[in-house]
Amino acid sequence: MSPRELAPYLLSDQATLREAIERLDAIRGQLVVIVDEAGRLRGSLTDGDVRRALLRMTPMEACVDKAMNPDPVAVRPGHNPAEIQAELNALGASQAPVVDREGQVVGLYPEHYGETGPRDNLVVIMAGGRGARLAPLTRHTPKPMLTISGRPLLETIIQRLRDQGFGRFRLAVNYLAEVIEGHFGDGSAFDVEISYLRESEPRGTAGALALLEEPIDGPFLVMNGDVLTRLDFGQLLAFHGDHDAAATVCVREHRFETPYGVVETEGHRLVSIREKPTFRWFANAGIYVLGPEALKQVPTSGHYDMPTLLAALTERGDTVGAFPIHEYWIDIGRPPDFDLARSDYEAVFAAPGQ
Repeated sequence: MSPRELAPYLLSDQATLREAIERLDAIRGQLVVIVDEAGRLRGSLTDGDVRRALLRMTPMEACVDKAMNPDPVAVRPGHNPAEIQAELNALGASQAPVVDREGQVVGLYPEHYGETGPRDNLVVIMAGGRGARLAPLTRHTPKPMLTISGRPLLETIIQRLRDQGFGRFRLAVNYLAEVIEGHFGDGSAFDVEISYLRESEPRGTAGALALLEEPIDGPFLVMNGDVLTRLDFGQLLAFHGDHDAAATVCVREHRFETPYGVVETEGHRLVSIREKPTFRWFANAGIYVLGPEALKQVPTSGHYDMPTLLAALTERGDTVGAFPIHEYWIDIGRPPDFDLARSDYEAVFAAPGQ
């Protein structure tokens, strides 16, 4: 690996978490190597390190050392590749910096990692809602079929998943189902396999899962049909597997800076006052991974929402993971969201390499 090829994978130990996220996104890799001004190894940062930091509510402007691994696996130049790979496998690492005797980073092993291959995981997309908040746009068009940059939203979702290796789709449909089925058919025109979970009545954000007829023997994706994102779904599946979860829900951090001083009281006494504080919380992003056991909680009839399913799993002691999204994400639920998605599309999705 030449210095020019290596440069995008190196990041200064003075960089912020935001800059680290932008670098990871730019290289579409698993690993950024943190170095000092002399190019010596200081740490490493993976997608998992970033998401753990976000779950700790680490500020985006914090120094990268608040998120990095300060004691990463490193290998020496010239070592036997089979021995290096065996060491990485034993340590559960996929990639490591190559460091010379002076501690300077001179390469990566393997040089390229994470090529996307076919995935057998099923994808269920909830596309049956009425989209009432987007009326009159949804009077004759189901919300997932509203066009963004000349293409239905649902088509963009399916094509992005296809490009990440997913090929088996089940679309839960109800409102104006014929519009969706007429456009996608069996999926062959889009190089995927598509069939339909036809709701005779609205079943909620999880109820349609009871209509799955095929055996499910591994984790599968579930997502709302009005979500546009640049999420790496492979990393989501890896996170789900690493935590041995029954379900994993994607979450998105939201912030609100109140324009007022917030006063805390006890009876008639003032306890504290905070001037215009910022409140931070995680919101459900409408994207999930479920394991086969989760399906057994879904009733065969009636309305059933995903929060109810997740609560049922938690109550019985199953692990429900939270996967923070730092990539572009928007829920197209209201007219302003739709307008924003249309204005964002070219810059976020249509640029080369996106």
